Amino acid sequence: MDAKTVEQSKATIANLMQPEHANQSGNVHGGEIMKLMDHAAGIVAARHARKNVVTARVDQLEFHQPVHIGNLVTCSGYLTFVGRSSMEVFLTVTVEDVTKNDDPKVALTAYFTMVAINKEGRPEPVPTLQISTAEEQALFDEGKLRYERYKQKQRQG
Repeated sequence: MDAKTVEQSKATIANLMQPEHANQSGNVHGGEIMKLMDHAAGIVAARHARKNVVTARVDQLEFHQPVHIGNLVTCSGYLTFVGRSSMEVFLTVTVEDVTKNDDPKVALTAYFTMVAINKEGRPEPVPTLQISTAEEQALFDEGKLRYERYKQKQRQG
């Protein structure tokens, strides 16, 4: 398997929030945004792995801004770390009131860990991540550290 660059797997999706996405106060449910993030993370990981992927973990999910009915929500993701079968995707969600000229604001951020699987649901190897910049290397190193901490925590029970 050839290494792939961060750029090759980037993805962005958008959705205009509707009443069915919100509570009675007009705030969009966090779960609706998380679903959009999960979808984007799956696209990023599948583009890299060229295999079926599943969500294994969500880390550091942070809500920064509320999202309301009528807002345009844009979710962008890219790989930060790749292990043998797992891939860490950093996601940023921006929110924009399309009736105003205001700039979009960051509403949520998170790291999703996706795992490539075969037809039996077993982890499958994925291509390595080709690092092109110092920033990508720093993100990779941070992702590797999160991965190692998680694995150590799993072993300890």
